[in-house]
Amino acid sequence: MKKYVMMLVAVALLFTLPNISPVSAAKNPKTILEYYHDVTGDGTPEKVTVYGISFKDNKDYYQEVLAEIDVKGNRKITINYEGGFEPKLEFADLNHDGVDDILYSSATGGSGGLYNYALHTVKDGKLFELPLPEPLEIESSFQNNFRAVMTIPGIKNPIHLDLTSRKADYIRLGLYQKNGTLNEPAELMIDPIAIFKIVKINGKDGYGLKSYRQVSGAYHADGIGTVEVLSYYENGRWNTIDVQWKASR
Repeated sequence: MKKYVMMLVAVALLFTLPNISPVSAAKNPKTILEYYHDVTGDGTPEKVTVYGISFKDNKDYYQEVLAEIDVKGNRKITINYEGGFEPKLEFADLNHDGVDDILYSSATGGSGGLYNYALHTVKDGKLFELPLPEPLEIESSFQNNFRAVMTIPGIKNPIHLDLTSRKADYIRLGLYQKNGTLNEPAELMIDPIAIFKIVKINGKDGYGLKSYRQVSGAYHADGIGTVEVLSYYENGRWNTIDVQWKASR
């Protein structure tokens, strides 16, 4: 009988405990960052805590990252993110609904300098993931005589590239013959979007995103330039405001 009473007490305690954070059940979570920012639109800054679970062989890399937002009513909103190095949050009203959204980023650690990104809104305490601008469909090809051409949506004329300064390397790699003839059709290396930056858009209310994509030649370290795109969210979608080609020096 005594054992039965103890079991009932244990069950009663289980159901009367306060809400337990999902992070408390995670494996060795580490508090990475704390922010205080109004992300629900109630006029009061919410506490936003970023937690990470380190990779056992690399303490600087977080295999799991999540954010917990303390909202009214003793309630928590949890956002799960992709892992990475140096995770951080930025706040800006990117969908222009009067409440700041949450932009997450973390470095992948790869040679391309790429970052993981995610964009969320928790207006009125409701979590919703917003899309990010899609990369432009860029067409490219190497040409004879150590040249290349790119067609970039948003830029009126094709971009013609003179790559003669790299010809010794390209001949050694077998991309070209000594006379400048291309051995076989080949495209430039065009990375995914590496970085998003929150920027003020001239002529528009509020903020948008500027994205950067590296374009390389025969190999990734053979950087040729960067495609920079300004995007602005309106009418439920991202619209391209401006596109620039910046050649490497």
